[in-house]
Amino acid sequence: MKKLLVLLSLFMVFMSLTACAKKETIVITWKQNKPEIDAAVQAYAKAYEAETGIKVVATSCGGDSCNLGDMLKADYQAGTMPDIFPIDGIAAYNDWASIIADLSNEAWVQQTSVAYKVDGKTVGFPVAVEGWGMAYNKDLLDQAGIDPSTLNSYAGYVAAFEKLDGMKAELGIDSVVSMVAGTSMNWVTAHHNFNSLLSNGLAYGDLSVTNALLAGTVDQTRLDEYAKWVELLFNYADQTILTTGNYDAQVGAFLNQKAVFLHQGNWVDGNLTTATFKMAFAPHGSSAAVTDGIFVSPPAWYVVNKDSKHLQAVKDFLNYMVTSASGQKYMVTDAGMIPAFKNITLKPAGQLSQSVQAWVASGKVYSWDQYYFTDAFRTNTLGPIYDEFAQKKITLTEFEAQMTAAFIANKK
Repeated sequence: MKKLLVLLSLFMVFMSLTACAKKETIVITWKQNKPEIDAAVQAYAKAYEAETGIKVVATSCGGDSCNLGDMLKADYQAGTMPDIFPIDGIAAYNDWASIIADLSNEAWVQQTSVAYKVDGKTVGFPVAVEGWGMAYNKDLLDQAGIDPSTLNSYAGYVAAFEKLDGMKAELGIDSVVSMVAGTSMNWVTAHHNFNSLLSNGLAYGDLSVTNALLAGTVDQTRLDEYAKWVELLFNYADQTILTTGNYDAQVGAFLNQKAVFLHQGNWVDGNLTTATFKMAFAPHGSSAAVTDGIFVSPPAWYVVNKDSKHLQAVKDFLNYMVTSASGQKYMVTDAGMIPAFKNITLKPAGQLSQSVQAWVASGKVYSWDQYYFTDAFRTNTLGPIYDEFAQKKITLTEFEAQMTAAFIANKK
């Protein structure tokens, strides 16, 4: 009898320890690069824990206040790499290839055509589909008698900008364009605007210009047309916002109808929820020829750290985001993103996101090719050139010469 009691006691202790072990909280670390959706990210992390019991620690880093690349490098040195983090293209993939997990067998892969693939393996979960052109205030264009369909070439924009500039008082605007080019915002110029040089007017996926520039070969005619487009934007921008403004200042000028155009993408929808005017995207005017399309792609892809302590739980988290009602609501309704998965039927409420969807539906889209160049080249080499041009420290001719020299020096 005594032996039986001892055995029962041991069994109860064992069951108690097992139960405690089962109740141990799994923690997933998630870093993402869209600070404008941080509130939605944090809310979804809490909702996921409530639904699954798995804790998600989410950190947002991007924009003009935080460099995700620097943060990840510091994490790596400290041995605290997150379980999930974003890459924006091949250069970033190469930085972290040794720790990125193969996700080819995940269920969500069958629901998207824009997963990130390398050597036949699926390694990246598309965060969303995003796009940008020149966002415009349709009400102000109507008031000025300008048809948005004419905004598809350099000449079309010159005519529109000159007319709008002459109607500043009547329209109540401070500038025609809300544009930034300062060092903390050079992702607008050296990342997004730069892509006009690379892919505007080309078939989707055409890398001819990109590959030539990577090889140090510059099409001077194309560069000259592009440089004039940059100069046009800079000349018709509020000079204070252009040279020293931050994200809030740039977007705020458009929201408050102090500028007719905004050089941003549909990710600003969350900042424009109180807008009382109609808006949409027009193509960039970086070419003398008509270019009838905008730039569309996943902005980034989530990759998974293959050395994660809870690898399966991390993979399950991404699948849940695609298949669950709460995950779909987070992506589309709360974060305002255009989903990259065909099983998701929700539509974003933002006008600019709806405009992107319309351009996609019409098949009028151009590639994002800027990420074939390293972040260091875009940020540290090209960024200061745009900044100097915006501050009028260099001329149009000098801008073109410095850009050309930069591509030659960067030759692969």
